[in-house]
Amino acid sequence: MRRVVVLLSALWVVLHLWLPMVFGLNQEGLYLLEARGGLEDPGNALLDWNPRDVTPCNWTGVACSFASGEFVVTAIDLGNLNLAGPFPASLCRLPHLSFLSLASNYINSSLSSSSLSPCSSLIHLDLSQNLLVGPVPSVLPSLPLLRHLDLAGNNFSGPIPPSFAFFPALEVLSLTSNLLNGSIPSFLGNLSSLRQLNLSYNPFAAGPIPPSIANLTELETLWLADCSLVGKIPPALGHLSKLVDLDLSRNYLTGGIPESLSSLKSIVQIELYQNSLSGRLPSGLSNLTALRRFDASINSLSGPIPEDIFSMPLLENLHLYQNQLNGSIPSTSATAPYLLELRLFQNQLTGPLPAGLGAISRLMVLDLSDNHLSGEIPRGICDGNMLQELLLINNRFSGGLPLGLGECRTLRRVRLSNNQLSAEVPALMWALPHVWILELHNNSFSGRITPDIAGAANLSKLIIHNNQFSGVIPAEIGSLLKLYDLSASSNRLSGPLPVSLGNLSQLGQLDLHNNSLSGELLPGIQYCKKLTLLNLANNNFGGGIPPEIGNLPVLNYLDVSANFLTGEIPLQLQNLKLNQLNLSDNRLSGSIPPIFLNEAYKSSFLNNPRLCWDLHGPCTRSTTSKKRRKLFWLLRASCSFLAAVLIVGIAWIYCKYRKIRKVNQGQLKLNNWTVTSFHKVGFRSNEIMEFLDEDNVIGSGASGKIYKVVLGNGEAVAVKKLWRNSTKADDNHDQDDVFEAEVATLGKIRHKNIVKLWCCCSHKDCKLLVYEYMPSGSLGDLLHSGKEGILDWPTRYKIALDAAEGLCYLHHDCAPPIVHRDVKSNNILLDADFRAKVADFGFAKVVEGSMSVIAGSCGYIAPEYAYTLRVNEKSDIYSFGVVILELVTGKLPVDAEFGEKDLVKWVLGTIQQRGEESLIDPNLGLCHKEEVIRVLHIGLLCSSSLPINRPSMRKVVKMLLEVGGRGNPLGWSKKGKLSPYYHEEVKSTTS
Repeated sequence: MRRVVVLLSALWVVLHLWLPMVFGLNQEGLYLLEARGGLEDPGNALLDWNPRDVTPCNWTGVACSFASGEFVVTAIDLGNLNLAGPFPASLCRLPHLSFLSLASNYINSSLSSSSLSPCSSLIHLDLSQNLLVGPVPSVLPSLPLLRHLDLAGNNFSGPIPPSFAFFPALEVLSLTSNLLNGSIPSFLGNLSSLRQLNLSYNPFAAGPIPPSIANLTELETLWLADCSLVGKIPPALGHLSKLVDLDLSRNYLTGGIPESLSSLKSIVQIELYQNSLSGRLPSGLSNLTALRRFDASINSLSGPIPEDIFSMPLLENLHLYQNQLNGSIPSTSATAPYLLELRLFQNQLTGPLPAGLGAISRLMVLDLSDNHLSGEIPRGICDGNMLQELLLINNRFSGGLPLGLGECRTLRRVRLSNNQLSAEVPALMWALPHVWILELHNNSFSGRITPDIAGAANLSKLIIHNNQFSGVIPAEIGSLLKLYDLSASSNRLSGPLPVSLGNLSQLGQLDLHNNSLSGELLPGIQYCKKLTLLNLANNNFGGGIPPEIGNLPVLNYLDVSANFLTGEIPLQLQNLKLNQLNLSDNRLSGSIPPIFLNEAYKSSFLNNPRLCWDLHGPCTRSTTSKKRRKLFWLLRASCSFLAAVLIVGIAWIYCKYRKIRKVNQGQLKLNNWTVTSFHKVGFRSNEIMEFLDEDNVIGSGASGKIYKVVLGNGEAVAVKKLWRNSTKADDNHDQDDVFEAEVATLGKIRHKNIVKLWCCCSHKDCKLLVYEYMPSGSLGDLLHSGKEGILDWPTRYKIALDAAEGLCYLHHDCAPPIVHRDVKSNNILLDADFRAKVADFGFAKVVEGSMSVIAGSCGYIAPEYAYTLRVNEKSDIYSFGVVILELVTGKLPVDAEFGEKDLVKWVLGTIQQRGEESLIDPNLGLCHKEEVIRVLHIGLLCSSSLPINRPSMRKVVKMLLEVGGRGNPLGWSKKGKLSPYYHEEVKSTTS
């Protein structure tokens, strides 16, 4: 009998192996091939979907189970494969399919009810992070077995369908980061089996939190961040006994925090930040025995901090900053064993800190700035050996610094300015190896800057002005190769400047005024090529002004007044583009260099008795009275003649103007210039012409020179004068092409992140474009000309976001879409507040296919553009990715240190060899490390060698918003960590 059974089993196996080879791929495999046929697969991820196979069970992304005597497809996971196209409806014809994931692809168009309704066996459906549009399908609740539904990170619009009240057994519902409107419906409270409800980052209509949410007794996760919520937090939420994560941040909630929240026994994280909550913090928070993170910052909470808030046994992060809390910091804060971050800045807290704060905890961040705290800094503040940030600025702390801070080698940021601290700084504190900012100004510290400072290898900002430091500046300071800002003014420093200052190649600001320094002025200064500010006023320096100062390419502030400097003013100072010059109160002699003989520098040379102004030749003090009389009559005659000419000229201009004035639909001709206005302007063309000289040139590019023109009303504009022939521009891209492209593009654009074109002027072979003036210049100039130190990370992040929003407007909101074709850091301009705007549209084109010539700049051109000449938005996205890499690394897009590589390839190679952290611009330090690395990853995605891998600019904006905590569409999980999808994107990009 056993032999018969074995024989029959063998026969069954043979038949199942042989018959399919005869009759071909089974029906389920055919359905899958049909699905693949409707998708684009640029990376050949589904290459092993072979029609010659017997079954699809070994294909990529396909899983089978044995049922009813055969293998059937039960799960399909095609996430993160760069697939594009509409939803493959044939997948729902697989009768046993219970798991379907197409997450993190480019699935587009809308979802129809007919395509989904056959999926009757589905338990898990994940279509997150795609490009789906239209309404959320109302047919989904008809899928009887559905437990998990994730549609996050798409472009679904409209309200949540009423049918969603009737899911029979749904456990996870995620609609995060879509375009849903309407209010959050109360019928969601009917989904009694729900464990996760994720609706964050949708533009819902203003409305309250539905009280019916409290009916979801199985709920573990409730994410309603940035949902336009108003009203009070329902106390009934305290009945959600299984809730682990509650996020109501970035809304408009009012009233107090309900005390009922202290009943959430399972809660691990509560996020209530950026609302309008008021009143006191609730009592009973010590009952939250599982809570690790509590964030109620940026509200209007008042009253004292409850004593028991630090009695939560697992508390790690407490963020209550930017409120109106008063009273003292509870003594229980010193007994919280797992406390990592305590951020209470910008409140009204008073009194001393608990003496044992930091002694038993693993404190990493302590930010108590902008309060009224007093007393001494606790001695054991760094006993946990993990403290990285100590931020106590703008308080009333007194006494000396704890000796233990000198042994706190984990410190990265120390900001203690604007207090009443005194005594000497511990010697070892000057040598902390990881500190990048040491800010001690406006205190009463004394003692010396010790030679131990040589150990502070990462120090970028040393800001110690307005103290009582004395002694010499040690020569060891010259070993701080990352030092950008040295501000030690208003102290008692003496002696000569160390020659080693010339080693500081990254030095951007040197301010030592109001000290007793002496000796020669800055030996070796010519090597500080990135110096923008030099202030040595009110010291005892002697000797001459070094001519080498004139060779500093980006110096714009020079003050060496009130010293004992002698000799002549070096002519080399004329090489500088100075916004501020002060050589007053010295003993200088001779002539003033010609470039400074104007009213702008009138007060720059006061109290130098041996200096003289001479417009025509060398100074002389032996002029006879006869010569003086001749000069007087000559000047008088000249003034009379000029007055007569001026009167006649004014009369002629007035008559001429009245005769030829013509205004017709925004066009006017003045002096044969045709002016076309795109905005209401309050100036005339002849106001511009007189300023188009070399003294007002502020830039030059492929298409022309750019001038700064200050109009009669005091307003400044930027004027681009296009080259008269193609010798400066591309031979195949002449002046007319540039003029027409820029006028056609900018004339119709209205966006806050696109530079404004006021008007254009043309006359014969000369063409002018008049823009709004951007006083901070271009991003490229700031990043690569020695001024990068003024761009801290929050500023760089905002610049990236502004530029991305400008490009997003061009790509997605213009009809038809516009491709810039020359995105680069030099074409991103900054206003006085460092708001960024995209500029220079001389190469811009409506998306229309191939171009006859390569446009763009070296290092920014997408790889495929060079050989296909194919123009689409992906080319701009690649260039923008390079700009992001510039912001993160501070490097040029093409540099000799890269060898034959460009910036993108250099970054990829450096990641593999030394890791991501090594790429961060030293001027940024590491306090925003995680955020910087996230933005770096976005830059790598944008600069992927495969166009299909590059996200749209709309997705780029969403990702950048998430980095700033303002969205969660792509890349990161709720807790701020990279999702597996995003890791794979970066991995595939770097491989």
